[in-house]
Amino acid sequence: MNTDRFEQAKLKVLLKQHDPHGFGTLQEKSVHAVMKLYYEPNMDYHEVPIEGYIADIYTGERIIEIQNGNFNRLRDKLQAFLPLYPVTVVLPIPHYKWLVWIDEESGALSGRRKSPVTGTVYHAFPELYKIKAFLAHPNLSFAFPLIDIDEYRLLNGWSRDRKKGSQRYDRLPLALYDEVCFERKEDFIQVIPYELEEAFTVKEFARAAGISRDLAQVTLHILHHMQLVERNGKRGREYLYGVAEGSSKLPDEIN
Repeated sequence: MNTDRFEQAKLKVLLKQHDPHGFGTLQEKSVHAVMKLYYEPNMDYHEVPIEGYIADIYTGERIIEIQNGNFNRLRDKLQAFLPLYPVTVVLPIPHYKWLVWIDEESGALSGRRKSPVTGTVYHAFPELYKIKAFLAHPNLSFAFPLIDIDEYRLLNGWSRDRKKGSQRYDRLPLALYDEVCFERKEDFIQVIPYELEEAFTVKEFARAAGISRDLAQVTLHILHHMQLVERNGKRGREYLYGVAEGSSKLPDEIN
């Protein structure tokens, strides 16, 4: 993690393209643009044609793809890139998020309101589920920067307050809180809280990780798919999980 480089990338992007009166005119969303500069400051390596696709970054040795979600769209690129190049997929995760609403007609901005959800690396797993067939590939690695952001949304939804079904205009990065990197599939084992017993249920995993049961379920599904955890019978109606033989659980450093 390099906070100075992040600040330099953020300043360069925001000075260039953020216009508070030009709603809907951004050619590239701010978080995506900042992340490209953070991971590769030399813009000559940005937007490089490779194998019939455009790589966000190609350094000459490695491809880096910046994703803000929608990992379904990543499958074809991975199919083309992974046999030939090391690929790092970057998914920025909002850590602390403040919402700001934009009135399209007047341009007026609401006050900032903090979201009650604190983002963690576990929030990447629903997206990882969409590319689970590639997760064990030796050329694939991941970076999950945790970023504090302001999220701007247009008041154009269908509900009375125009918020439900509204369109996200942009997310402006504020600070880099942390960065979690998985260089190889075995690194995923670090998402298992260290204090868990040798055998644990989804409910116990969720409680130890401080996440919802649904998020714990998809996380364990991915770890089981990658053969990093195994099922060892049941406790009542719930499966018991444990770290697979040959894997090692590291002290918990996940925020």
